[in-house]
Amino acid sequence: MYKRSIKVAALFLCLSMLVLFPINSLAQEMPFELQSQGALLMDYDTGTILYEKNIHEKLPIASITKVMTTLLTLEAIAEGRIDLEDEVTVSEYAAGMGGSQVFLEAGEILPVSAILKAIIVASANDASVAIAEKISGTVETFVNSMNKKANELGMENTHFSDCTGLSDDGNYSTVYDISIMSREILKYPLFFNWSTIWLENLEESANNTMLTNTNRLVRFYDGCDGIKTGFTSKAKHCLTASAKRGNLRLISIVLAAPTSQVRFSEASKLMDYGFANYEAIPLIKKDSPIEKDIMVTGGKEKEITGLAAEDFSILQQKGQSDEYLTMNIIDQPIKAPIEKGQKIGYISIERDGKKIGTVDILADRDIEKASIYDYFIQIIRDWASASDNK
Repeated sequence: MYKRSIKVAALFLCLSMLVLFPINSLAQEMPFELQSQGALLMDYDTGTILYEKNIHEKLPIASITKVMTTLLTLEAIAEGRIDLEDEVTVSEYAAGMGGSQVFLEAGEILPVSAILKAIIVASANDASVAIAEKISGTVETFVNSMNKKANELGMENTHFSDCTGLSDDGNYSTVYDISIMSREILKYPLFFNWSTIWLENLEESANNTMLTNTNRLVRFYDGCDGIKTGFTSKAKHCLTASAKRGNLRLISIVLAAPTSQVRFSEASKLMDYGFANYEAIPLIKKDSPIEKDIMVTGGKEKEITGLAAEDFSILQQKGQSDEYLTMNIIDQPIKAPIEKGQKIGYISIERDGKKIGTVDILADRDIEKASIYDYFIQIIRDWASASDNK
């Protein structure tokens, strides 16, 4: 008979008195006013909103669009559909893109890595079209994939009409939806290979174009390592930025700022407020042993260890405290065969009887199903052990 094993641990943590859900809001009035039409400050780990202004208003987003273009490219690399060294041939259509560009020439060939650098650092429209054609064959097919991905992520008020953000017609999003895809792109460590570059030549291109990061906070704001700027006359000045100090990573978004200086200033003010008033407390570390001696039935081994599937942090407002509980919930014994990385339970994190988060528990190794021979050997071992104990 299977039974649910529950182990409970009390955690005394300095923590905000408010319950934190991934979509929870601790938003409050700031000691300053923002000129930007839409704005948001969010804790990356928990998704907690610390400040919001018109976050669900549909607005043109200009080159913030390229966050999704880059996300789909990184996803294709992670899935093995393309490789960083794969060749990208620049079409006449791609080379003819206006606006922000790195002056790629029709027919020239660059590796995927160089194309990504051009997009992430310099917001290159020509490179964006080139990678869209590389991945999907046509820009139209790629844009369909962009909208499909937005739907999968729950970006309910977003629609893409191109892969560059050049078009203001039918190309829109919201501050909140941008936070969703910003959090998603930050899951890819490869992104930071280029997002932190300030000045660098695109040596792989025929023109050896000098790239300057469009996000000046990468150079001038402590801890900033991304994400994307945008500008058109209709969208005005836009920015989604991320910075990390210690264990705390914040995402700051401003849309429709009146000037470039205002967007950087207001994004910085929001993050200054966040870092001054909050900190992140690491609670669970990925791959750490969560529970040992978990019973296994029908396998070549009788026990297995459960590991945490991911990191889990709790957002703390400085100077406040509270008590939390973690519970390891596992249905034991677990029937073999078991594969390494298989989910065998989960950790429930609670406050005052309310769940504020979960982390899966994974098997630390493979356990094969026992054969008749294995059962026979085990009977002999059990008999020998019983004889020795007489």
